[in-house]
Amino acid sequence: MGHRLSRIVTRTGDDGTTGLADGSRVAKHAARITALGAVDELNSQIGVLRAEPLPDDVQGVLQAVQNDLFDLGGELAMPEYLQVGDGHILRLEQSVAVLNADLPALKEFILPGGTRAAALAHVCRTVCRRAERDLCVLHDQTPISANLLRYLNRLSDLLFILARVLNKRAGVAEPAWRGPASA
Repeated sequence: MGHRLSRIVTRTGDDGTTGLADGSRVAKHAARITALGAVDELNSQIGVLRAEPLPDDVQGVLQAVQNDLFDLGGELAMPEYLQVGDGHILRLEQSVAVLNADLPALKEFILPGGTRAAALAHVCRTVCRRAERDLCVLHDQTPISANLLRYLNRLSDLLFILARVLNKRAGVAEPAWRGPASA
């Protein structure tokens, strides 16, 4: 790949707009840019999670997810260029199945927490849910590929499972919700 970004400071966004891949300019608060920002934030949060000591299989899953999220963002920036396909979603579903197979069934609600890595996986899950909501807003305004919404929906499931896996492998009990306090 050649040099794609030779200038970082361009000053073209000083007026509150940003450029899409097709060269058009849109407001920085536009639904498309909000969705792009949420996906970028999610990718960054996953990067923070990956900075933790993680099992190799978890690192591999998360590395693939980060690449997928870059593709997803690319599709948001270039709507005419479909980049996220059924294979991306199938890979997430397979990862969920494999990782969930060794977990006990949930008998109660759990709270985010346990190990630092598990807590960070929960943060990633909540950022993923927000990104999904932002894509839904965009989709209501301008239809986008259903695969983008499906991908983020499956990814939040995967991140929940990863939090549980990380606690289990560390031998740390999942924090259980105690329910409403009695009066």
